[in-house]
Amino acid sequence: MSQQEEHLPRILIVEDDERLATLTQEYLIRNGLLVAIETDGNRAIRRIIAEQPDLVVLDVMLPGADGLTICREVRPHYHHPILMLTARTDDMDQVLGLEMGADDYVAKPAQPRVLLARIRALLRRTDKIVEEDVPQRLEFDDLVIDNGGRSVTLADEPVEFTSAEYDLLWLLASNAGRILSREDIFERLRGIEYDGQDRSIDVRISRIRPKIGDDPDNPKRIKTVRSKGYLFVKESLGG
Repeated sequence: MSQQEEHLPRILIVEDDERLATLTQEYLIRNGLLVAIETDGNRAIRRIIAEQPDLVVLDVMLPGADGLTICREVRPHYHHPILMLTARTDDMDQVLGLEMGADDYVAKPAQPRVLLARIRALLRRTDKIVEEDVPQRLEFDDLVIDNGGRSVTLADEPVEFTSAEYDLLWLLASNAGRILSREDIFERLRGIEYDGQDRSIDVRISRIRPKIGDDPDNPKRIKTVRSKGYLFVKESLGG
């Protein structure tokens, strides 16, 4: 696994329809996720507990242990989101799944964009919990970002940012080591879905880089990860 891939969310699809699982896997990979497939329910229990993926997409109807059993068995040992897939038109599976510990459900056949949106929403919910533990003062060598005073200093000299630039910098820095897609950034900062055309994020990044001592032609702090998004380099994190 490459260094860039290490920062991508890891998804495990538990689905016995191999063709459907592969199509879903390919779509999610194109949208910046690392995706593995498991077709057997009993093996899925062992894999979920052992591998601890960032999110599980779990079909209800499976050979071996079914989805509801898997959910019940892994919950004491697995604390990341579980997204249940149910093919039935009634809501019994949905209610049972939530009672067994699923975080959300999607009715099959699931539209890929809907499934991706639900996955991202669950991952964001988890990220917000992580972000609550982020200190309000972040130090990266000579760069200091103080969220309490919304101030930034570089080599002990104050640096001026617009409000939008600061919000973007703090979002990236408080997620240091994690790739954030343009979609993630747009939704977190704007609260609306990214339309694929808006370039405001890229423009702000180009303005932020020189202000924090980053070479725009060869950035070391805020890296562009092709087809994925932006990565604030974590190695210099201190304090």
